[in-house]
Amino acid sequence: MGSAYPYETQAGKRWEARYRKPDGKTARKAGFLRKRDAEAYLVTVESSKLQGAYIAPGDAQVTVGQLGVDWLTMHRAAVKPSTFHSDESAWRVHVEPVWGGRKIGSIRHTEVAAWVAELSRTKSPTTVKRCHGVLAAVLDGAVRDRRLQSNPARDVKTPRKSLKARAYLSHTQVEELALASTYPDVIRFLAYTGLRWGEAIGLEVQHVDLKRRRLNIRMNAVIVNGHVQLGSPKVHEARSVAYPSFLDEALRRATKNKRPNDLVWPADAGGYLRPGNAKSGWFAGAVKRTRAEATERIRAAREAGEVLPPEMPRVTPHDLRHTAASLAISAGANVKAVQRMLGHASAAMTLDTYADLFEDDLDEVALALDRQRAEALQR
Repeated sequence: MGSAYPYETQAGKRWEARYRKPDGKTARKAGFLRKRDAEAYLVTVESSKLQGAYIAPGDAQVTVGQLGVDWLTMHRAAVKPSTFHSDESAWRVHVEPVWGGRKIGSIRHTEVAAWVAELSRTKSPTTVKRCHGVLAAVLDGAVRDRRLQSNPARDVKTPRKSLKARAYLSHTQVEELALASTYPDVIRFLAYTGLRWGEAIGLEVQHVDLKRRRLNIRMNAVIVNGHVQLGSPKVHEARSVAYPSFLDEALRRATKNKRPNDLVWPADAGGYLRPGNAKSGWFAGAVKRTRAEATERIRAAREAGEVLPPEMPRVTPHDLRHTAASLAISAGANVKAVQRMLGHASAAMTLDTYADLFEDDLDEVALALDRQRAEALQR
């Protein structure tokens, strides 16, 4: 155990605690008013050393900004470009300006909670969760490096994301949207394969098996800061997706006379296809036209006293992935097949995401129990 030593200051006598750190190097902490205070500190140091929880006081003096620079470097190598872009933006705009100059040992849980609450007043739940996650991740590194005993940013409540109702298109609505589009085959392809937008536009001819009707998903083309970056699929695993036979002709046209590494669905002007502006791009334009046509049919049916046709929901390219799940489930596909088609990490994830599409299964379970009970009682 260390020892306490007195020394003189202009304010009077003070005591200094001297001890050895776990690595054998000498450390000291001064400024104690009484000898017993210095000795009490030494007891806590020895206790923490025995428990393997010792943290040198100087290690907690590093700032969040200093650790953040190293964390960003490591984070870039560990995540996809799109994720890094979002996290780096959260760090630069929201985290670093507030916490960059703070010493990690000075941060308190209540301060982080207050910051999250303040962000929540003006930012979306998604932005708040991302900003909090970045700060917490930086401080997690400090805990692993034994600069902190615990992370003051953990166990802070963040706002819940409000789940928006998903838009599912019917077969008829998919066809209407396709016919109103500049790229009708792409619309049908997305709605019946469930590929993510990046997986579809990054698909190369060599990854299409026309004989077996299989798509081998190996690449994902993501638009980051206006530039397309190629990477692996979202869950980092390649997969095989079957497509229905009515897409045969479209895929033959799309792959005809092309080299193996050519894109299946390039833009007319060449390069990777993009959906365009959310308000005026080719996809948004097709949605706008089909919605206008659907509204006119509803008006005409109302005037004629007929049954009103369904409305055309406002959809994005990603909603066609939801549509593919809906159409597959309504066709009788089980959850495992849907999981493999969509490339989800697990069947549980598929169930959590599309629980609303399996409501009919609950009715079937109840009916099956009725039948089994009746049969058992009749024996």
